[in-house]
Amino acid sequence: MSAYTRLVSGLVFPLQEKLKHHDTVRIRRELEDSQWWSRERILGWQAERLRSLLVAAADVPYWRALFAERQFDPRAVTGVADLARLPLLDKATIRAHTDAMKHPQARGLARFNTGGSSGEPLIFYIGNERVSHDVAAKWRATRWWGVDIGDPEIVVWGSPIELGSQDRIRAWRDKLMRTQLLPAFEMSESKLDGFVARIRQARPRMLFGYPSALSHIARHAERRGQRMDDLGIRVAFVTSERLYDNQRADIERVFGCRVANGYGGRDAGFIAHQCPEGGMHLTAEDIVVEIVGEDGRTLPPGQPGEIVVTHLATRDFPFIRYRTGDVAVTSDAACPCGRGLPLLAEIQGRSTDFVVAQDGTVMHGLSLIYILRDMPSVQGFRIVQESLDLTRVQVVVAPGFGSEDESAIVSGFKRRLGSAVDVVVERVAAIPAEKSGKFRYVVSRVPSQVQAGVAAPHA
Repeated sequence: MSAYTRLVSGLVFPLQEKLKHHDTVRIRRELEDSQWWSRERILGWQAERLRSLLVAAADVPYWRALFAERQFDPRAVTGVADLARLPLLDKATIRAHTDAMKHPQARGLARFNTGGSSGEPLIFYIGNERVSHDVAAKWRATRWWGVDIGDPEIVVWGSPIELGSQDRIRAWRDKLMRTQLLPAFEMSESKLDGFVARIRQARPRMLFGYPSALSHIARHAERRGQRMDDLGIRVAFVTSERLYDNQRADIERVFGCRVANGYGGRDAGFIAHQCPEGGMHLTAEDIVVEIVGEDGRTLPPGQPGEIVVTHLATRDFPFIRYRTGDVAVTSDAACPCGRGLPLLAEIQGRSTDFVVAQDGTVMHGLSLIYILRDMPSVQGFRIVQESLDLTRVQVVVAPGFGSEDESAIVSGFKRRLGSAVDVVVERVAAIPAEKSGKFRYVVSRVPSQVQAGVAAPHA
């Protein structure tokens, strides 16, 4: 670890967290201790925290009414199995009872929203406790790979346009932390050339971003004959999409580093991360993960089902038995690394396609999702790019959706795809699943090297 990294991770970042009233440093230290506990001890601690969360939730209007209706006594909870007496929580329920889900004593809640890759954007609130635990969990995971806060990092993520009014403060902080953001939405040839040049100049210790975007950059560098495996990159952290084998191979081959898969979300929290031995470890100290079948019953390890999470640091806005919409399989095996944290054996989550603008610019599907995700009158959507000249937007609307909303969708899509593109908004009762049973909410039928190399394999 360099002297600068020690300064940032040991002084600068802790000071920042203290000013934000976050308890990240203490929590990370506790997590680095508890990860070596036996699985039985970890699950015992999890059960204690679960009871504490449920007792706090009894003071929240929505949960107080639900507990009374189900005759559920949170003080009598002894383990995760007791959660089966409560219904699953979905996005529609949160949207319908948002204010009633806030703890009456909660202060300083931050408004968040999901990225909308599930087709159902969600607005919700989190407090400092939740933020501290999520940041600490991610921090612990990066340190598994010998990477710390303050090490040079390239992040391939959302457009800087989305950063809002804190652009200057964020830019100053990122410079201090040695983090550079590359917008994943535009993937034109010239943009990709610039990304490759910036990565070579930064010589990052780690990469972080969408697996589709990082593999796309890797293949571009390879086509250009640009070597990228001599930069000292230690690991590429990927998240937000399903990681395919061909993407992992592209990234590892070109950048000369390992790929660490991560799973979680703004709504569900930092659920799991891969260690150097290959185990996909659940953040069990903070999050209860249930795998449930179509009938809502919890499934044993080895059987695929929907991931349902209870985040134990959400007393301000409790997430209890929250449906993620993703499918996974848990494992009761032990990881060779020696950590007692439970494992996910397989994640069969969603992924978003790239889309292609009329001028040939390749963009991440989230560039269109962001236009829809924060519209209260849109409850669900599916984007189908039929051709370079035609894109259909299917929307499930709430009362109040009108011509102004439709115009905003059309104009927003035209800004991204091209002014001459025909954008058709279609109101539908529900978003249908694919024949396979999987849901895809961004689909591009435009033939391109991106779709051929990212979306088609293993789909």
